[in-house]
Amino acid sequence: MAIPHPIPYQGSKRALANIILSFFPSNVEKLIEPFSGSAAVSIAAAYHRKAKSFHLNDLNNALIDLWNEIINKPQVIAKAYEKLWFAQEGREREFYDLVRKKFNHSQRPDYFLYLLARCVKASVRYNSNGEFNQSPDNRRKGANPDTMKANILGASHLLKGRSTVTSSDYEDIMAAAESSDMVYMDPPYQGVCSTRDSRYINGLQCERFVEALHRLNNRKISYIVSYDGRTGSKAYGKLLPDFLRLKHLEIDAGRSSQSTLLGRADNTIESLYLSPALVLRIDNLSINKRESFHHQNSLFEAAI
Repeated sequence: MAIPHPIPYQGSKRALANIILSFFPSNVEKLIEPFSGSAAVSIAAAYHRKAKSFHLNDLNNALIDLWNEIINKPQVIAKAYEKLWFAQEGREREFYDLVRKKFNHSQRPDYFLYLLARCVKASVRYNSNGEFNQSPDNRRKGANPDTMKANILGASHLLKGRSTVTSSDYEDIMAAAESSDMVYMDPPYQGVCSTRDSRYINGLQCERFVEALHRLNNRKISYIVSYDGRTGSKAYGKLLPDFLRLKHLEIDAGRSSQSTLLGRADNTIESLYLSPALVLRIDNLSINKRESFHHQNSLFEAAI
């Protein structure tokens, strides 16, 4: 079985999941994602048996409702998506607009899945009222129902019976982590901390986030953070502060779609931070040798 990914989501760590998983210790009791999004890391971890159980959390209630359907009612959500997909035939743009309007009123999971499958670049956008307002990609109809069903059933097979899904504040979720757990965080990036960004229902206050990481350090919790980075010579956000004692790595995430649109060939370099407790936990695996291996896969250590 190929690794299933039922939720298309711009910014998903699907392509980077194997690199992120390579820094997991061998004895993870629970993988916790306070900002789960498409849950690409949890799905990959379940597929590769990197954790015994999973906690998916996101403040986007509609997204968590969709995950609940995918995990616990896969046949129902797959059938609902199929019905919508065939109903659009011959009136794709009009139908998309109608579903978007109905979703903003009802927040139904099947409507949300259809919109995610058809919107431009799988890129979620919200207006100032919190309403989904992204346009459709008029060149395609979204994933074929058979493909979508296979991904839904695959994700359910990996996560059902050993996953918790919640829509709570990230600090509450992090506070429940134990030393045997692993926390993976892919929060809204620093560029959207102080101003509203249409990609997120809620932004992230950077100082509060840093304080939450500091508390995790004091409790010796293992965690990894994907946070900001750079494209070409342009940096996004500042490095997380030195006092957190995080090991900072950089991952080449491939060609930037925005750069491609502008006719440039710049790659996106994303920052990855490993907590002190995690570094100690995987020390026996020789992190330096692991970094050397990942240099071959465009993973570069940054100076701190």
